Amino acid sequence: MRHALSLARGAARRGEVPVGCVAVRAGEVVAAASNRVERGSSALLHAEMVALAQAVRRAGGWRLDEITLYVTLEPCPMCAGAILLSRVRRVVYAADDPKKGAFRSTYDVLGSRFGNHHPLVEAGLGAPASAELLRRFFVQLRDKPADR
Repeated sequence: MRHALSLARGAARRGEVPVGCVAVRAGEVVAAASNRVERGSSALLHAEMVALAQAVRRAGGWRLDEITLYVTLEPCPMCAGAILLSRVRRVVYAADDPKKGAFRSTYDVLGSRFGNHHPLVEAGLGAPASAELLRRFFVQLRDKPADR
């Protein structure tokens, strides 16, 4: 999770929502990414989506059933769907997302009848650091003068 938090800090410095994601298989990092939505001009470039794409390339196939994802923020519905469809074994996330969280905060993708595979999900690892990073980012964003 420390690596994911470091990636999230880098995202914040680039003006991206500070979310980092690391994919691990058998103790080895196989993918690592942060949000790239602003830089890539695409809502699809969430940290989880980028890391999943990297992990698929590295694994040589779409089934990621040996992967654990470490994410600094609870995945949104798009990312949660991709995690389910990729058959990720386990997801460990830091902070809950009360606006778009899809595992327990706002939506319950795991409780739905979506798919035949559900990852193990653990929440809270690194939550204080992640929540503070997000809080500071959005305070600075609100305080920034609007472009005219």
